[in-house]
Amino acid sequence: MYPKIQLYIDGRFRDASNGQMIEVINPATGEVIGGASIATKSDMDEALASAEAGFKLWRSTSAYDRCKLIRKAADIIRERMDEIAAILTTEQGKPLAESKLELGLSVDILDWCAEEGRRAYGRVIPSRGPTIQQLVVHEPVGPVAAFTPWNFPVSQLIRKVGAALAAGCSIVVKAAEETPGSPVAVVKAFHDAGVPKGVLGLLFGVPADISSYLVPNPIIRKISFTGSVPVGKHLAAMAGTYMKPATMELGGHAPVFVFDDVDVGKTAATLVTSKYRNAGQVCVSPTRFLVHENVYDEFLDKFVAGARSVVVGNGLHADTRMGPLVNEKRVTAVDTLVQDAVKGGAELLTGGRRISNAGSFYEPTVLANVTTEMRAMNEEPFGPVALVRRFSGIDEVIEEANRLPFGLASYAFARSTKTISTLAREVSVGMMTINHLGIGLPETHFGGVRDSGYGSEGGPEAVEAYLVAKFLTQDTAA
Repeated sequence: MYPKIQLYIDGRFRDASNGQMIEVINPATGEVIGGASIATKSDMDEALASAEAGFKLWRSTSAYDRCKLIRKAADIIRERMDEIAAILTTEQGKPLAESKLELGLSVDILDWCAEEGRRAYGRVIPSRGPTIQQLVVHEPVGPVAAFTPWNFPVSQLIRKVGAALAAGCSIVVKAAEETPGSPVAVVKAFHDAGVPKGVLGLLFGVPADISSYLVPNPIIRKISFTGSVPVGKHLAAMAGTYMKPATMELGGHAPVFVFDDVDVGKTAATLVTSKYRNAGQVCVSPTRFLVHENVYDEFLDKFVAGARSVVVGNGLHADTRMGPLVNEKRVTAVDTLVQDAVKGGAELLTGGRRISNAGSFYEPTVLANVTTEMRAMNEEPFGPVALVRRFSGIDEVIEEANRLPFGLASYAFARSTKTISTLAREVSVGMMTINHLGIGLPETHFGGVRDSGYGSEGGPEAVEAYLVAKFLTQDTAA
């Protein structure tokens, strides 16, 4: 059932030029389920040359026609949703219901980008002379190199491809080797929708080898990356060296603020759902839980009960609510942070262990009374670990929220208008969702500040990131 994983270059799927492959593992079983082709330099050269030719064609295609093709691809993905969701769950581990939600969001993103590309308006600037005309027009930046992660292999690819194609750019995507099947299925939908040769390319390979080859290449005019902070900083520095604009959607360490005027049971249930989604392997996952001392014990009781009720298992099983981590390396990394916190005095209320010897499963974990000296409070756990500490005043909340250099997402639960206004003003973050889970919709901004990156992959800004402004002035009387 798992598809053959090939590169997509110049409008066709094919093996790497030297036939090299890397194994793909099912994280729920530990079994090898396939292999992904690894691009060589000659493969990358062909992809670059094709992207250059594809850009010349695509930029001259009307926004109306680009919109139609993107929406056709979205409709094809909708028709194949069950098939693609099964592939995604098999290679990544998340429950099938979550895979379908990711695909549903992805096609909504495509529809949004397709229509937004038709509204890439310029402007007329009033001139200082009666015969002078002054215009600003927006043009596609050029061929794009994009790098997408394994935690949301469909939606993160779609955010980049949808926006780039809507703007009139060609794009070469380097997708994650851990989860290659679902990106192939998405690209196949664009292929079947009739995307012209060279407009879209797909590569797999050693990340450092591909990024160090694509980013400096003069054909590439824009970089888009989703992934870790260290790798993002490296790629941003490389892009800067070659004067190329970049969108960086990097990691976070999202704080959660729970005040004493909320419905504690409802809040705890909401946060359990969010924390253990995709086994906590989410850049915006709530992680540092700051709970008011008046409701601290009640919140912990309800949150721990919710964590213990989460059914962990193979994502293809109907009753599973949390699947495995993506690989053994992630299990080790998460467990190391948990054990460090326990040694440092944190109270392990539930979880804290791997589950079984088959697959990369780890228990939903809650650590209470954590301190800022613990590694988990400073390094993004990127796993099913909730870190809980109490507070007495809002100043403590703001200080802790801004203590780390990350600034991606945050979660606030409070009824006081004054409290909400203070948090919205004082917390340094790219996104804040208040009293509900509202981050990541196609029409809304999605991005961080400080070490969490820059640029947006949602809303009008998502398409704008692939456009450049050109000023035109003319004396019409000449």
